[in-house]
Amino acid sequence: MAIYGISDDINGIIKAIKGIINAINGILKAINGIISAIKGIINAIMGIIDSINCIVNGTNGIFNAINGIINFINGIVNATNGIVNAINGIINSINGIFNSINGIFNSIYGVFKVINAIVEAIYGISKAKNDIHNAIYGLFKGIHSIVKALKWHNGLNNAIV
Repeated sequence: MAIYGISDDINGIIKAIKGIINAINGILKAINGIISAIKGIINAIMGIIDSINCIVNGTNGIFNAINGIINFINGIVNATNGIVNAINGIINSINGIFNSINGIFNSIYGVFKVINAIVEAIYGISKAKNDIHNAIYGLFKGIHSIVKALKWHNGLNNAIV
């Protein structure tokens, strides 16, 4: 029974390590999200520069510039959302790491509980062995008392005769 407990705890440690790896992957994905958001801001700024050139070039340029500004604002909103999502991803990944570390400690605790159960079982076997020795000793003591009683009874019969 104790061997199965150790096996389960080792599986728990392996799952916790996988959880840490997944959390690290989450952090890397979140960092990629931040980089993409920064690229979006740069692209939006480039859109403003293009818009200014359109205004200089004529009436059609003004409409293009207005569209560029709208796209720029959308780009900032999207980039801000991307940064917020990336930060949330990092926080979730850090939580995942702490949960995985907690899982490792729980698994280690489980291993010690199994070891403790083994020690208690060994102690129980030793105690049972002592109880068997005491019972055998008591049996021989009882037989000895019966033999003594029979000898005394036999001596009493001999005395009467």
